[in-house]
Amino acid sequence: MSSAKPRVALVTGASQGIGAACAAALSAAGYQVALVARSAEALDEVAAGLPGEALVLPTDVLDPAALEAAFSTVESTWGPVEVLVANAGAAVSATLVKTSDEDWQRMLDLNLTAPFRCLRRALPAMTSGGWGRVVVIASVAGKQGSARIAAYAASKHGVLGLVRSAAAEVARTGVTVNAVCPGYVDTPMTDTSVANISAGTGRTPEEAREILAGMQPIGRLVTPSEVASAVMLCVENGAINGQGLNVDGGAVQS
Repeated sequence: MSSAKPRVALVTGASQGIGAACAAALSAAGYQVALVARSAEALDEVAAGLPGEALVLPTDVLDPAALEAAFSTVESTWGPVEVLVANAGAAVSATLVKTSDEDWQRMLDLNLTAPFRCLRRALPAMTSGGWGRVVVIASVAGKQGSARIAAYAASKHGVLGLVRSAAAEVARTGVTVNAVCPGYVDTPMTDTSVANISAGTGRTPEEAREILAGMQPIGRLVTPSEVASAVMLCVENGAINGQGLNVDGGAVQS
């Protein structure tokens, strides 16, 4: 990196899976990385494995006051957030007619409203500073619908709209806003999907995992580091803006 002072990054959902991989990639590239998730213990473990400086911020991203406090702590410690990776998210599986109001709202709150609040908080300092990168971890479910994930797919379609609109607003300021859209990644969230398939079909967890792997043309699950590499491409390339980059082995060609 050319800047004498390391740039500042904040990653939500940084305690495991894709978030931890993104934190590692950013740290290896020389960024100071603020780690945001609910579990202090898990964040401490991630921080201990990073090559560079880390700031552990146990935070529930669904709590607006807690989220504000996290950004304020980063600013008072290192300065404004220059790279935001909005990764925190979750999935729920149910047919549409069996999706409860609570599950529907939880998907919107975590997968759409929390990223919106993060962008709204981060963008002013980025635009005034003349440089910034925002990457939201969406999903290929934001590109196409599938059975039993109506709430999840709706939230991910929504976050792509958020990304595209934000990107258009800041395009001339030196700031870019993109999404990375993974398929099935080898993470704890996929472990939950495996358990659901196993419970619903009577298949073994190994058979269920093979089903998910086979849904991608490459015949395997995507690795968290492969998703993190796509995130870093968005961070490093200022001409990529308003995009939803698929990292799914070619399952969705768009």
